[in-house]
Amino acid sequence: MLVSLLVRYMLHKYRIKETVTMEDIFKVVSPVCNEHFPVIFANACQRLQVVFGLDLKVVDPPNYRFELVISMGLTYDGMLSGKEYVPKTGVLIVVLGVIFMKGNRATEREVWRILNAMGMHAGRVNPFFGEPRKLITNDLVKEKYLEYRQVANSDPAQFEFLWGPRAYAETTKMKVLQSLARVNGVEPSAFPSQYEDALQDEEMRARATMSASAASLLGPLLVLVASLGTPIVPSDA
Repeated sequence: MLVSLLVRYMLHKYRIKETVTMEDIFKVVSPVCNEHFPVIFANACQRLQVVFGLDLKVVDPPNYRFELVISMGLTYDGMLSGKEYVPKTGVLIVVLGVIFMKGNRATEREVWRILNAMGMHAGRVNPFFGEPRKLITNDLVKEKYLEYRQVANSDPAQFEFLWGPRAYAETTKMKVLQSLARVNGVEPSAFPSQYEDALQDEEMRARATMSASAASLLGPLLVLVASLGTPIVPSDA
């Protein structure tokens, strides 16, 4: 009960873009509950992360002030007015995780098997996230976080999900794997093939960053060399 109250309160703070203080939190969780506060607070933070894709970030340590930010570097929260006025990033993270764990592509059936277990069913409006099929096959595809396409040569037609370009641009396989590992109470290396894939992705990104940095330095250097003109060669005495 107190966990749910605290989650709702912090979601309200996120919606109105206000920071959260410990004083605020204790207004929701009475100091009488001090003995159980660490567990209540930890469970609320976990629910915010897993269900809504939000992390609690310390912005003012001396004054115990926090703010809620979207997890894993993502910039999408899908918030709309009315009944759907809650972040939907948690659903996106779940789908990205399923795709990654299934070898970087997941069939529609595999994705819905996980979502059904979380209480989300196609065609049935969810009190938090609206109609899940629209969110996943329409909204997240339009936002370029997901690709949704027919499996080649499938008859009858089957469809699959892949990461979209915006997902690759904003987050990494390692961040998704770390999130999945945290939820399951294990280390990322507990998933050997995915861990190796994530490490290779990190290495590729690092090389791309180094190449981009080198290119950005080379341009000004060439301009500088050109500005010096033709070197003056001393004439013989």
